Amino acid sequence: MFRNRKLFRGLQAAFLAVAVCFSIGATDATARYDKLSHQFMCSCGCGQVLGECNHVGCPASPVQLAELKVDMTNGMGDKEIMDSFAAKYGATVLAAPTTTGFNLVAWIAPFAVFLAALLGTILLVRHWSLGKKQVAEPASTPEMNAIRDRIRRETGSEGSF
Repeated sequence: MFRNRKLFRGLQAAFLAVAVCFSIGATDATARYDKLSHQFMCSCGCGQVLGECNHVGCPASPVQLAELKVDMTNGMGDKEIMDSFAAKYGATVLAAPTTTGFNLVAWIAPFAVFLAALLGTILLVRHWSLGKKQVAEPASTPEMNAIRDRIRRETGSEGSF
């Protein structure tokens, strides 16, 4: 009985491993299609990602999605498909700018502007805090003391200034 149980568990594990391997391979094309369709913008002007374009009667998304499927079945690589779409529809079809050439500025500029604004704010606050002069104590001359005494008498105030 113990031997049969071990054999049964081994067969279960092998069957599970085979099923997992086949399910991963089966969804690979679907996952690649979903990934690529989210890397392009719909060219109809709706401003949505190609894989999410959902407005009724869109003239562009069915054509682009069919073209994407054809390119994938023809064995084109991801880079080739992206280059093909960019050549056909222009660079605006890409959902994110490439990381080469002048497009690299689109990735660097937001961080550079944020750091410059942060540095400017720090310098401005520092300038404001260092620019404040210490309030000097009022001069203690005999004339000022006489004026203070007169004010105290007339107002009945015993506080100090």
